[in-house]
Amino acid sequence: LAFMLPIFFSAFILSACCLTKGNRISYDELRELKTEFAINLYHRISEAENRTNLVVSPASVALSLELLQFGAQGNTFTELQDALGYSIHGNVLLKKNTPCLDFLHVAYKGATDSSPGTVVELACSFFVDARVQLSPRFAARAARWANGSLQQTNFTDPNRTAAQIQEWITGNLGGGDVRGMPLESAGSPLSQVTLVSTMYFKSTWQKKFSFMDTQMLPFTTAEGSTLKVPTMHHTAEVNYGQFQTAALEAFSVVELPYLGEKLGMFLVLPSHKRTSLSQIESHLSAKTITLWANSLKRTKMDIFLPRFSIQSLFDLKTFFSALGIRDAFDPITANFKGISEQGSLYISEAIHKAEIEVTEDGTKASGATAMVLLKRSRTPIFKADRPFTFFLREANTGKGALCFSTRTLHK
Repeated sequence: LAFMLPIFFSAFILSACCLTKGNRISYDELRELKTEFAINLYHRISEAENRTNLVVSPASVALSLELLQFGAQGNTFTELQDALGYSIHGNVLLKKNTPCLDFLHVAYKGATDSSPGTVVELACSFFVDARVQLSPRFAARAARWANGSLQQTNFTDPNRTAAQIQEWITGNLGGGDVRGMPLESAGSPLSQVTLVSTMYFKSTWQKKFSFMDTQMLPFTTAEGSTLKVPTMHHTAEVNYGQFQTAALEAFSVVELPYLGEKLGMFLVLPSHKRTSLSQIESHLSAKTITLWANSLKRTKMDIFLPRFSIQSLFDLKTFFSALGIRDAFDPITANFKGISEQGSLYISEAIHKAEIEVTEDGTKASGATAMVLLKRSRTPIFKADRPFTFFLREANTGKGALCFSTRTLHK
């Protein structure tokens, strides 16, 4: 009898972690590797979901894969390491040679520190059937990992198990909405372990948009049709830059800071409606994002940004396979003996749910109006009235950790 290990990702932002193959790395190199994984995952998903709005929290996905590394062995471990680009075993070359298990206190300190108007919450938990004997070493590591916990449950009672998992998710999302999170397989009597990771983000703009300046303005979709959508507006000094690809496709990048300026929203917008967003997205990489961040200049601008809410639900098995993670899903070849020696654990499901809401007040990752005055003709304009992409990352750092990737094609 093959035991099942369903993996559920309830994603709302962030994660982190440690060694490349056999080599210790620096803090900046670590963040670049994590950003590269985030971009790779985003590319795979956006290619498959070419004509839809989407939101993905690659760092939350990485968190679960990092935890699985503790229990993976042989080729299963190698595939996880190759897909992530790093291993969580060993130490990172930080100021005090900080153990990798304590990475959250260093690599994401800037993003997770409490600040007025900003909430960032990260947690993960292993729900283990009472019949499973976990490796003591794995249990100790899992309990320390990213605010992790181990909870016993009874998978022979599917309804109670699903309710227990749902209750834990709700309690770790700061009020985030997780309705529609499919947990059917978690309640299967064949299941032995369920891994759940959560990330919740809510923040206020450093300079809020005024509700009085929001109005219905045209938005041209990827298909070329025009819709009227609620569009926010304000004038502010922001970090801004104009760039072009090797094929001379022009685009703009603007950073909108959140309160406290530890995190920022980086928006990427093609300069011409004839340039598709996918043409710009194909050039995304950790190095290009670093280049953009280091090249932005403080500029007073008129900012127009749609008010929107996006929810996405993905079965990650296909995307993991494209990233080279295959053995983990195979009942024959999966090797998670580092978790338990009792049976042949394998991953039966990998589900990712993410949502984001952008409003005049700020972002949650879960009146009478008048025409906007445009008499400031000499003020540059950033007007997101066509498909654009954005990501949340640590602000004011050239190599800030990438937290959230989102694409808006239509309403």
